[in-house]
Amino acid sequence: MTRTPNAQFNLASPDAISVRIATQARRRMYGEFIDYFSPREGEAVLDVGVTSDRSYTSSNYFEALYPHKSCVTALGLDDARFLEDQYPGMRFVRGDARDMPFGDRAFDYVHCAAVLEHVGSANDQHKLIMECARVARLGMFLTTPNRWYPIEFHTQLPLLHFLPQSLYRPVYRMLGFGFFAEEANLNLVSERDVAGMVAGISGWRFAVRSQRLLGLKSNILLLGKRIAENS
Repeated sequence: MTRTPNAQFNLASPDAISVRIATQARRRMYGEFIDYFSPREGEAVLDVGVTSDRSYTSSNYFEALYPHKSCVTALGLDDARFLEDQYPGMRFVRGDARDMPFGDRAFDYVHCAAVLEHVGSANDQHKLIMECARVARLGMFLTTPNRWYPIEFHTQLPLLHFLPQSLYRPVYRMLGFGFFAEEANLNLVSERDVAGMVAGISGWRFAVRSQRLLGLKSNILLLGKRIAENS
């Protein structure tokens, strides 16, 4: 049996417990963004990786929660133009997060949730982070699932993703999870991986944090502030 994910890169039904848990987790991560940066009305925010999915309560949560809609630009590969009607004042741009169609420091803040694991190889992931840093004037906020959490959130499979990629990807294919067996669609990372990706980026101060679920680190949070040039 081949399992085909929805536009949210997930297999769970909209009313599944895992979706409700994800909704609460993303609300907490949104709170981390607000608490860390305290963005003000009038400051431009880019949300990277919006989806065409409209069935999950956690889909495009940033657009739903952020109060200053006219300050938000949303970027995504999917056609999510409906967001402009759903949240009047915001702007949708279709494009690749690894090569954003924006100028340097075009936005005050960049928000990017649950995208890093879906852009491909480690090189592609580094491109995404570098693009976020390039277009952000003040700060950037990025989240991604922790590879070392025992449940893989997209497939709901336990522990297999702890194996080396050369082993768990063939098993995923055998079990019917071929989509998630491809690096281009799912490439999980650890806190150490994320820290390594930002280690050589000059002009920024980064903090790598985590969010916990049932006491274990479930999501990685990368928070970056641009260092003032006269500091």
